Amino acid sequence: MALRRKMLAELLEWKNREGHHCLVLKGARQVGKTYIVEQFAKENYERVIRINFVESPSLRRIFDGDLSADVILSNISLLIKDAVLIPGKTLLFLDEIQECPNARTALKFLSGDSRFDVIATGSLLGINYKNVVSFPVGYTDQLEMFSLDFEEFLWARGVRPDSISELKGYFDRGEQVPPAVHERMLRLFREYIVVGGMPAVVDDFVKNADFRSVRRLQKAILSDYEDDIAKYAEGNEKAKARACFLSIPRHLAKDYKKFQYSLVEAKGTSAKFAGSLMWLYDAGIINFCYNLTQPELPLEGSVTEDCFKVYMRDTGLLMAMLDEDYQEEIISGNLGIYKGAIYENVIADLLVKGGRKLYYFEYRSRLEIDFIIKYNRQLTAVEVKSADNTKAKSMNSAIENWRVPHGIKLSSRNTSHTEKVDSLPIYMVMFL
Repeated sequence: MALRRKMLAELLEWKNREGHHCLVLKGARQVGKTYIVEQFAKENYERVIRINFVESPSLRRIFDGDLSADVILSNISLLIKDAVLIPGKTLLFLDEIQECPNARTALKFLSGDSRFDVIATGSLLGINYKNVVSFPVGYTDQLEMFSLDFEEFLWARGVRPDSISELKGYFDRGEQVPPAVHERMLRLFREYIVVGGMPAVVDDFVKNADFRSVRRLQKAILSDYEDDIAKYAEGNEKAKARACFLSIPRHLAKDYKKFQYSLVEAKGTSAKFAGSLMWLYDAGIINFCYNLTQPELPLEGSVTEDCFKVYMRDTGLLMAMLDEDYQEEIISGNLGIYKGAIYENVIADLLVKGGRKLYYFEYRSRLEIDFIIKYNRQLTAVEVKSADNTKAKSMNSAIENWRVPHGIKLSSRNTSHTEKVDSLPIYMVMFL
């Protein structure tokens, strides 16, 4: 069964936009970039010419020397058997473009040629770190692709779009969800936490419903991430990036989740490890959540750059970094040492997939709001509660003492409201 992805609609919007440039589709390893472009090409073009610079390194010669559009197209005709270039009906698909820096530079010149559409895909790491002579700034359109969000996971699990629309109706009206539907959605959300959104993992789970198989696939992806660190990181950055990567579960196990370099290495410092963390961010492996000096709009104006939390981008991969028992614990609703950290991580991941940047507010270790967002044009505090205890002292303090006008509590409980706080089932994060 093909997984339905929202990226198809974004690609179609790009194609139909007048005057569009070459498109660079970025994303972490194995989030489905190649698959989605091939599906898009099949549905929207008569011809597609795919050049994969990993599978066919000899084709890098196409981009040696003169990088004008006419020369590149001539080289394609000469070097690729059966390449048919039909103006207006052909897509040139440059896959794994990070392995051919000259092709990355050539996008500037291909963007000036309206005869053919061009989509380039690659890992964030490779695109950012390979030795590109000249980045085509201003000459390309860019999209970033993530692993499946929760709504896409629901589609894969057989939940119909009209059922999701009906659920959103309860959200819009502020009504409680029928108990049977509520329990089913909680179960599916817990599945999403364990399985995550990596396409190969989701596809395997939909077919086999085997959490052991899920974990094996996730472990393989984590191993590939470590291979990427070894491949792309330079010099002693390899060891530092790997140490930061492996420290993430230790950070999330702490009640105080601010990233501490001393948990990476005894006496570790920002000077030594800050670049390694940014390396992991560029690889599409982690998200940063920055502390605010004041909970006020605009959020970007109150950021404390050196005070932040780190979350894994795909919570399923985080689960694979923990003991195997945690899969069963999550499905059954128990949490153990990690308490709400896993739930915070999945909310962080879904907020980013929804287009939001991550901020939190902490004051003197006495008050901490998990996330601060702008919602319905007003400052909103978001608290994530993993257990039935949904008391939120920090949120109440933020509303009373810091003039935060609105709060949202996400938990396993059904919908309820007070004057300033909306309590929502945790799965409704997809509607924020």
